[in-house]
Amino acid sequence: MGGEARRRAGMTALAVAFPSVRRTNEHWRRHHAAKVQEAEQLTLAKLWSAPERAAGAEPSAFERTMFPYLEDPFRGAVERRLRAPGERALSMELEAARGALGAAGVSTEQVDLTLVTSFVGDRFGVGDAAYLADALGLTTPAWNYETACSGSVVGLHMAASLVSSGEYGRVLVVASTSNSVQVVDDDSLGWFVGDGAGAFVVEPVAEGYGVLGHATLNSVGTNDMFVIHSVPDGAGGTRLCTRANERAAEMARDTAEPYLRATVSAALARASVVLGDVDFWVFNTPNAWYADFCALALGVAPGRYHSVYPRYANIGAALMPATLYHALHERRVGPGALVGMYSIGSTSTASAVIARLGEVALGPYPEPPPVSDEPTQEVRGAPARALERSRTNEEGGDR
Repeated sequence: MGGEARRRAGMTALAVAFPSVRRTNEHWRRHHAAKVQEAEQLTLAKLWSAPERAAGAEPSAFERTMFPYLEDPFRGAVERRLRAPGERALSMELEAARGALGAAGVSTEQVDLTLVTSFVGDRFGVGDAAYLADALGLTTPAWNYETACSGSVVGLHMAASLVSSGEYGRVLVVASTSNSVQVVDDDSLGWFVGDGAGAFVVEPVAEGYGVLGHATLNSVGTNDMFVIHSVPDGAGGTRLCTRANERAAEMARDTAEPYLRATVSAALARASVVLGDVDFWVFNTPNAWYADFCALALGVAPGRYHSVYPRYANIGAALMPATLYHALHERRVGPGALVGMYSIGSTSTASAVIARLGEVALGPYPEPPPVSDEPTQEVRGAPARALERSRTNEEGGDR
């Protein structure tokens, strides 16, 4: 296929998958009441806190959108989906991959390449690509890549480039995040994270559609913002544990707007469009206010972006597919729309993609399970009205 002329490539099918445990803030209010009461002294509050500023200094866009959440001990998290005992990242990835392939109406024999990012995978030292390929019965290449929370946006960029070049005809991209295995239940850092996976099919599309421009920058200004340690698990083994750098809050605030502006501007220029041409935005939401921050900084009007944070909290690389899935399902955006996507990952990359959507087939809807208060093996809240608004819209209101 290498001799074919360059063509447009874009997403034609999309699916998401989540683990079986659904947890609300009530879990921590019930089991860790003292921690909730003293929340301002804990990691989450220190991470997202009001900075000290010189007299008369104006707050940044990041600070202005963050301020409404400072009275909430959960900093805007409402619900999150977590892995149950024995549940693996691979199970989420497999469900999402099958959903995307089923929606696209293609068999595994018709997939030329599979790109997989698992943050983190089920094994130390190797990602899930080969195991996913085995479970799906793929005979074509499947390889791992990693760029933290930017995984799915970078994956779309890579897949579209490989298809456009003629090297591959159809690429399956699978992105999962398992944040819950890296936190402990009584550490407030775990209050704003969840687990999830997304998968999408990228293949040739009509001229004028698909990925029109992209840009990716390194995010070295956030190096070691979060560090994953291997710690004793109390049973003779070890487990992962994420800790925030003491300068994490400062790093997040100082780098957020420069990375956003530089990456989005470059992607728009490569697509030969201006910001006002973009109909809808899919912003990364590592916290409750990040989509609002991006919109404020760029001048994007309300109604032209969406956030699934109240529903899933921070699900890392799965955020882009989850946000786009729900936006399409809720008819916030549809075929023919020019869509901008932006993601930021600490110690990795900031990435933006500008794409014109064609028909994107959706996999099965991820029905939420009942709320569970049972402890999980690996797990070691914007106001609720935001979640209620989201559900109302999906059930038929405000369309």
